[in-house]
Amino acid sequence: MPRLIDLLDIASVPIARTLGIVEEHRAHGHVTFSMDARPEHHNPLGTVHGGVYCDLADMAMGIAMLTTLHDDEAMTTIELKINYFRPVTTGRLVADARVLHRGRTSGFIECEVRDAENRLAAKCTSTCVLLTGDRADAIFSRYRT
Repeated sequence: MPRLIDLLDIASVPIARTLGIVEEHRAHGHVTFSMDARPEHHNPLGTVHGGVYCDLADMAMGIAMLTTLHDDEAMTTIELKINYFRPVTTGRLVADARVLHRGRTSGFIECEVRDAENRLAAKCTSTCVLLTGDRADAIFSRYRT
């Protein structure tokens, strides 16, 4: 099987299209994604909904982890935690995600989400489980034609 990261077209991922998430940087175990926060992303209080921060960070952390996988491996998130530090109404949000630990069966990733003035808006961590064999095949099957 090929590497899962090589099969993905980030621009075609539905949540990326919906939120306008774009990839800025990719290296082994490190990615940066961004999006423009707009009024349609607001919660009832008029600031960006916490789920939007979470979607941006989760996307970045998942792709960062994917860059570390071998040909026959897939992964899925089993835990995600986020802390919010600053409300944002509009402007560019940047998520910078790094794999802190990549073991044989799991990985741990952290992500900082910063606002247009480079101020910390949220910090997120995620734990992923690595999948092989039949467990990975279920994920790879969606890329077979």
